[in-house]
Amino acid sequence: MLDINNMKRSDFYYDLPQELIAQTPVEPRNASRLLKIDRRTGECTHDRFYNLQQYLKKGDLLVVNDSRVLPARIYGEKADNGSFIEFLLVEQREENVWEILCRPGKKAKVGTRFKFGGGLLEAEIVEVLEDGNRVARFECERGSFFAALDQIGQMPLPPYITEKLKDKERYQTVYSNELGSSAAPTAGLHFTKEQLRDIEAMGVNIGYVTLHVGLGTFRPVKEDMVLDHKMHREHYELPERTARLINETKANGGRVIAVGTTSCRTLESVATFFGQIRPCEGYTDIFIYPGYEFKVLDGLITNFHLPESTLIMLVSAFLGYDKTMNAYKTAVEEKYRFFSFGDSMFIS
Repeated sequence: MLDINNMKRSDFYYDLPQELIAQTPVEPRNASRLLKIDRRTGECTHDRFYNLQQYLKKGDLLVVNDSRVLPARIYGEKADNGSFIEFLLVEQREENVWEILCRPGKKAKVGTRFKFGGGLLEAEIVEVLEDGNRVARFECERGSFFAALDQIGQMPLPPYITEKLKDKERYQTVYSNELGSSAAPTAGLHFTKEQLRDIEAMGVNIGYVTLHVGLGTFRPVKEDMVLDHKMHREHYELPERTARLINETKANGGRVIAVGTTSCRTLESVATFFGQIRPCEGYTDIFIYPGYEFKVLDGLITNFHLPESTLIMLVSAFLGYDKTMNAYKTAVEEKYRFFSFGDSMFIS
């Protein structure tokens, strides 16, 4: 029995064989496996994602995160001596000014200049932050910063994916639109455009939110006690149409189903901040763990997450701790594929 007031990081550990960490995406996207979980009983049903429609009902609403991943990892050289440098864009501060991670960090002192793509992009370090991150101002030889980034940047794949991605679009959802994430909202990677059309044709609405996924999504919980953990901040936007769809769905007795923990955190953040769902944008560092009372969610589509991560804690808050750990145990026994390019679960 989990003691909600004294939750430990180790309570959310499970043993995962290395070979179950998916290194490449399946083809087609919706051929991945689907573990359907009854939220009330914890009963697990094994299926495929292309059969998701049979678990949806007319009047339901899927809320998806339309954030698009930046090719945020760039490799270059120090302008004065040509020595190697790697930048990873973290957050945009203003036009052409970004907070970055860089390595080797000792080369990146204030005033140091670097060039990337043979000079297509140049950067100067303008600030060193307390956590060791830097702030860099970029200059483009020609065209826009984002066009240059698209030309020379690489996808910032999670550290547990060691194989090179052949097609950058496979780390984007088919509905990605708003550029700004450092990692993909991976629960949505399973959808094809055709499946989304079929879902809408059966009377299920689709609403879009934007939450730009930060690099904090890769950072492990380091504190032994869960309640001591501090979440990273991420920018979100909930547009008017989606707010209206959520409120209409609730009023009509339909289910609001979040596609991914990022969509979930957006909805629950807005409901927590304002006491209602309304159009808005801002920043959130909401931390959802067992004991949290959900204000919006009726269902959750999500991937299988790292042991001891804030994401498995969120799932445990929605499904229940014992049911969640049992579902993960089942997924390991049945050899589901885990993490970003892995399989999916639908909890309702």
